[in-house]
Amino acid sequence: MLLRILFAVAFTFAIITACGHAAPSAGISRIGFSIQVGAFSEVRNAERLTARLQDKGIEAFYFKRENGLYAVRFGDFPRRDEARKTAKRLVSERVIGSYFIAAPQFAAKEPLPQHTDRPGPVVKTKRESDMGSIAARTAERFVGIPYRWGGNTVVDGMDCSGFARAVYNLCGVNIPRTSAEQFKIGQEIARNELTDGDLVFFANSENRINHVGIYVGDGRFVHAPKRGEDIKISSLNDNRFSKRFMGGRRYF
Repeated sequence: MLLRILFAVAFTFAIITACGHAAPSAGISRIGFSIQVGAFSEVRNAERLTARLQDKGIEAFYFKRENGLYAVRFGDFPRRDEARKTAKRLVSERVIGSYFIAAPQFAAKEPLPQHTDRPGPVVKTKRESDMGSIAARTAERFVGIPYRWGGNTVVDGMDCSGFARAVYNLCGVNIPRTSAEQFKIGQEIARNELTDGDLVFFANSENRINHVGIYVGDGRFVHAPKRGEDIKISSLNDNRFSKRFMGGRRYF
């Protein structure tokens, strides 16, 4: 009987493996349900709410919507009811007001792509290209917004990397918090193979990655220079960045 059970387990595992249900790359996962709050015309109001949430140990970020208003988003919940339960608790504590639950951006059964450490050339599928373009256009909407999230309760080194993480969050993908961690995962991309949505990394040495931005085409990238400054677009050809460029990473 024991041999039959072991055989059945092994046979089932072989079928699952053959069907290609591989786990996502380490450090990359889908964002589940999130809580979104506010429709602020003034960015200062979004900043204050974000700071209030961070004081409670909640990783939150604010962003500019397509209609020009600012909203705050936080949370990564596997089920809608869990997100709603947390939102109701925060409402009862008078931390937030009205809210809505943002659904995951990706189809639940569609696996994230597997990545290798080999640099380009890399051919993107249409879906991957679309998501990269969405990430780039989302990043561009942040330009001119003062970068002030990060908070005292959030992981150190989450300034410029927090911006990249927020953009990917809006696109439905969860990546690590710091630029050094982000650099270690994803698919290595050569400079001449960069496309919209790829992350670009900079450092004084390969062991000290200290800056990251989001590539938006034509040799340009969007980044948060440092906490408190406006998010801006810069060129990879600028000497300040070309000398420190360490490579690109792709996650879609």
